[in-house]
Amino acid sequence: MILEIKFYGESVLHQQGKPVETFGEPLRKFSSDMLETMHEANGIGLAAQQVGEAVQFCVVEVTRDLEDEPTHCKLDGKLTPQDLLMPLSLANPKATPISKNKDIMEEGCLSFPELKGPIQRPTTISVKYQDLDGNPHTLECDGLLARCIQHEIDHLNGVLFIDRMDKKHFQQIKEEVRSLKQQTRKNAQNR
Repeated sequence: MILEIKFYGESVLHQQGKPVETFGEPLRKFSSDMLETMHEANGIGLAAQQVGEAVQFCVVEVTRDLEDEPTHCKLDGKLTPQDLLMPLSLANPKATPISKNKDIMEEGCLSFPELKGPIQRPTTISVKYQDLDGNPHTLECDGLLARCIQHEIDHLNGVLFIDRMDKKHFQQIKEEVRSLKQQTRKNAQNR
């Protein structure tokens, strides 16, 4: 089922998610719906807040053909081909940088249609999370996959990509952001 994607101006996007405590079929259905919604919108990641639920849950699907260079993935300490991991459903994820290396890449967001901006993030991360059955895992990754996971984890904590943008670049899209917020609020009043 396609869910409604919340746009900038909706308060849920700024809410810190509550931990996922119930696993099993309801979470599987939610994950399936989120993946369907993400695919419909041509995205590579979607956080629960973006569909109106303030919980620590996100889905990600970054295939190798989207990567400029091969991504290195280790799931629970074992080298794992990236495509075997996809799509990923992450409950209660926590990411930490593995190295001090950072890079800047242009990011977009399904909650900010048509808007993009350069964001600096660590290049290699370790993320601890639970799967749809509540089993704990640790994933080490780099590249676009690492960036996407960090972007979605930010959403789970109420942090938006524009919050990470430097002031100079934010100024370039400030009017579009303001316009989107006004349109979102106007649409909410008309419901």
